Order: sequence, then C-alpha cells, then structure tokens
Amino acid sequence: MNKQMKRNKWCFGLGTIGRDALYSLVSMYLLVHLTDVVGFSDGGLGVIGVMLTLFGIFDAIIDPFVGAIVDSTKTRWGKFKPWIFIGMIGTGILTVLMFHNFDMSETAHIALLAVTYLLFSIFFSLNDIAYWSLMPAISKDQTVREGVGAFARICANIGMFAMVLIYLNVPGFFGDLPARDAYFIFAIIVTVVMWVFQSVTLFGVKEDRTKLEKTERTTLKDLFRALIGNDQLLVTAVSMALFMIGYCTTTGFGTYYFKYAYKNEGMYMVFAAVLAVAQLTALALFPLFRKKFTRKQLYTGSMIAVTASYVIFFLSFEFLPLIVLAGLGLFFAQAFIQLLMLLFLADAVEYGEWKLGKRNEAASFAVQPFINQFGGAASKGIISFTLIISGINMIANAAGADPERAEEIINATPGEAIWIMKIAMMILPLVCILIGFALYSKKFKIDEKMYAEILSDLKARDDRSVSALTEEHGDEV
Repeated sequence: MNKQMKRNKWCFGLGTIGRDALYSLVSMYLLVHLTDVVGFSDGGLGVIGVMLTLFGIFDAIIDPFVGAIVDSTKTRWGKFKPWIFIGMIGTGILTVLMFHNFDMSETAHIALLAVTYLLFSIFFSLNDIAYWSLMPAISKDQTVREGVGAFARICANIGMFAMVLIYLNVPGFFGDLPARDAYFIFAIIVTVVMWVFQSVTLFGVKEDRTKLEKTERTTLKDLFRALIGNDQLLVTAVSMALFMIGYCTTTGFGTYYFKYAYKNEGMYMVFAAVLAVAQLTALALFPLFRKKFTRKQLYTGSMIAVTASYVIFFLSFEFLPLIVLAGLGLFFAQAFIQLLMLLFLADAVEYGEWKLGKRNEAASFAVQPFINQFGGAASKGIISFTLIISGINMIANAAGADPERAEEIINATPGEAIWIMKIAMMILPLVCILIGFALYSKKFKIDEKMYAEILSDLKARDDRSVSALTEEHGDEV
C-alpha cells in the first residue's frame, strides 16, 4: 500500500467517528429521549412510532434517487465530496433541533419533530451515499478495500460505542442543569465533533477521478436498470435490510432492557464497554480470518454465532454472565457481518458495470443508507408499539413524574411486560436475520474467483475501447 493509499485509509476511516456518533444519538436514543427525558404520553408515542416508521421507509425509497443525483455530479471537488459536505451540515443542524429544549406543547413538538426527522433522513442519506461511494472510487483491489473498509468500520464503531457510553451520563456532566437543557447542549457538541471528523475525509482523501470526465448523467431509466438489473445488489440489499431490522431492534431496546428487566440501568454502560471491545477486536482480527477462510465461510460462521447468541440471551433470565456471553458472541459476529456486507456492496459495483455496461457507484451504494434507514424505521415502529403494548412507556412516565419513587416504580415492572419486550427484542430479530441469511445463501454468487474474472473482463473491455479510439482518432487520443 503506497503513501497516498495509507493516507486515504486513515482519512476515510476517521471521517466516520463523529458521523456515526451523531447517527447513533438519533437512531438509538431519540426514542429514549422522548420517553424518559421529555415524557411523551402513550398517544404521542404512538403517533411518533408511526411517523418515524413511515418517514424512514419513505427515505429508504428515495435513497436510490439521491444516489442517481450523486452519480450525475461533476465538480472540481469530485463527484462525492460536495454531497458529503452538504449532508454533514444539514444533519448536524437538524440533530440539534430534534434534541431541542424549547417550551412547546406535545402536539407542536410532534410537528417540529416530523419536519426535522424527515429532513435529517434526507441529508444523512446524501452524506452516507456519497461517503461510502468513495470506497470503490479509492481502489478496485479487494485486499485494499478490505483494509480500508475494516478500518472505517472500526472508526464507526468507536463513534457508536462512545455515544453508548456517554449518553446516560450526560446530565451529570452539566451539574444542576435540567436534563433537557443538558441534552440540547450535548447535541450541539456532537454536531461540532462530527463536522471536524468529516472535514478530515473531505481534505484528506484523494479519489480516483480518471473516469469522472467519461461519466454520463444517470437518468431515471439508468437508475432502475442499475438497481433492478443488478441481481447481486438486490440480494445484498434485502439480506442486509433484514439483518439490520433485527440488529437495530435489539440495540434499540438496550437501555430499556437494563432499566426495566435487569433493574440496573448503569450496568448497560459496562455491558456496552465489553461489547465495544468485542466488536473492535473482531474488526481488527478480520484480515487474519480472511487469510484462512473465504467470505462465504466467514459469513456462515458469523450467522451460526449470532443464532446461538440470541438463544442464550433469551434464556439468560437476566443472569449477567450469560448476558455478557451472548453479547460478546452477537457483537463479534455482527462486526464481521456488517463489514462483509459492505464489501459485497462494493463488489456489486463492478458486477453491475460488468453486467450492465455502466458504472453507478452512488446509485449502487444508495443501498447502504436504504438498509440503515429501512432497518431503523422498522425497529423504531417495533420498539414504540412494544413499549405501549407492554405498558413500559406508562411506567417510564410514572417514574419521571415521581423521581423519589422512580426506582420503586421501575422495580415493580410486571413480568409479562418484560417478556413482551424480550420477545420483540430477541425472537423477532432472530427470525428476520435467519430469513436474510437464507436468501443470501441461495442467491448470492460473487465469490473471489468470480470477482477476479469480472475485473479481468472489465480490463479487457477498457483495453478494447482504448484501442478502438486510437484507431479512429490516431494521435488525438
């Protein structure tokens, strides 16, 4: 790996630390903020659950169109960086507005949240699509991509777990300041951190622009052809969307599980720290595993570990050693799966170019935010209505209204409420994940040998194109 490629690897990866911290603040803790800090009623939470689910699905649907816009971009700063910049500015401002401390009625709060969340989803998609589309534009070498992708996922998880470890302690950082004011200031700080780290990517990464001038505008017809015609991209999208529905649902319940089932909310931070070590270790060890196993073998092994971990978690009966064992297995395997899926998407770019005759990085990588948005949207709906059906949201309201008896109220959470939450948190996600794996096993066909053949064919096509142009125009080429 040359000097510039090493710089690309570091600057590309570091860019996602603040970005994923901010995204985790919204995706993992917005509902927690609304139920446990703001104190929404069951009716308000139900409206929000429906709203966030529908908006998330809408945003997932428009992501490919956003990708087509990015693919058609030609500027002096390249194809991707302008949209990374626009997306990072928009998401930062909108995150601050979602965690506002304004004095308004519940109805007005819901209306403001509707506008800000929808816009946040669109701006984050612009940033996310452009950011991850940089990876196949950095290198076509699978080994280089694996290194760049692994480091980026490490950085992303550092950002995510930093948020997990910090979030519950935020009120304590600001002394006697009310919780809502503390989280408002905290959202501003996270936004600034995100802008700083994203600037590292903007100024540090050098993309390969050799094909930029040859890039044609991506029409609506091209967009549907790139997505529908690329069967491997579709398989990856559906499989990963099912996985993310399960994963986002499980992680979204984390705070509620330790607060209402385990009866010790503070233990969640300790648990998250252990999981962070497991996940980061998995990403660091991924290159070593790749030397001994194929991608398919790693994916299959990871799925077996995920399944076993969910079963142990469900049957742990809140016994901490079993919870930790299940968490270690789940997050170690999940790190492999998310990285593998990212690499499958990158390979699908070349597959699409090979099969369809046109390279559409951004339209193809629009699948990445589609996966995250769809998974996040479905999980928010599941979590919201589980909290209402189980009665946990009313328990949270009662605890918030009577701080002196909060611990007593929480400890009295009925057993049936906890079992309802555990089924939604563990059984339903596992079913989604296994369906996604079955689809992948049956339909995904790009292995190492096929990818090498694709690159060889693409190179031969480029050589023939250059030769034909030389014959036609002579020295002008």
